[in-house]
Amino acid sequence: MTEFKRIFLDTTPLIYFLDDNEQYGELTKAVFKEVYVSEKEVLTSAVTCMEYLVHPYRTGNLAKVDVFFEFIEDYGVDLIKIDTDIAEMAAKIRATYSSFKPMDSLQLAVAVVYGCDLFLTNDKQLKQFTDVKCVTVEDWFEDYNKSLK
Repeated sequence: MTEFKRIFLDTTPLIYFLDDNEQYGELTKAVFKEVYVSEKEVLTSAVTCMEYLVHPYRTGNLAKVDVFFEFIEDYGVDLIKIDTDIAEMAAKIRATYSSFKPMDSLQLAVAVVYGCDLFLTNDKQLKQFTDVKCVTVEDWFEDYNKSLK
């Protein structure tokens, strides 16, 4: 995945990484290590912030809130605000892909508006989006392993 320069980070891979998900935790660690070592530009949006922080606030686990913001700062992830240009792009995306959820459309819109060339997710449905290459954590890991052979 070295050919990509600007990567949008969707919420689920971040959850898998920060919460050390049983199924995907190790995969996301490998992906994030590759991204960090290769000095790719990584961004996410205020939607990711909201989606990730719901559970820590609901359960009173404020340490997880700190972990989220430390990750954003330590990894140099740009946290993008949702503005009118992004909202308009999200509307265009939903008009074209009617099965996409509003939050997914906002995430994709950020990736488009900010010129990302890769959208890292674990939502296989988003792979049908054509404006930005969408890959799942498993796709990334498989491509990485193929490149080692």
